[in-house]
Amino acid sequence: MKGLRKINVTKMENEYVAQQEKKAQSMKKKKRGLRRRLTLYGICLFIFFIFAVVTIVSQNAALNEKAQQKEKIDNELATLKKEEKVLKEEIVKLNDDEYIAKIVRRDYFLSEEGEIIFNLPKNNEDSD
Repeated sequence: MKGLRKINVTKMENEYVAQQEKKAQSMKKKKRGLRRRLTLYGICLFIFFIFAVVTIVSQNAALNEKAQQKEKIDNELATLKKEEKVLKEEIVKLNDDEYIAKIVRRDYFLSEEGEIIFNLPKNNEDSD
């Protein structure tokens, strides 16, 4: 290994060598340009990929939130429909004079002449 010496070789100065050197430089420039373009395309693709992932994640979160809102509103709608049914039944009952008289007697303690109203406590334990 000590015996290896750097050998200086003289360059030939002719047209063929100059053409080959130009060709080699041209190829180097093309390769450098190709690397730059590929790097630029890679960066653009990476940015697009990140943007797509962020968009998908945010849309997924929005969809989950909307699904929860829909479920909540569906439950509320079912409750309101039950309440509507009860209120419609109440409207039908309020058109009946006997039902109105019963409510007036119960709530306002009104009675007809000669009628006595007794309010009994409602105890389920004491059945006497």
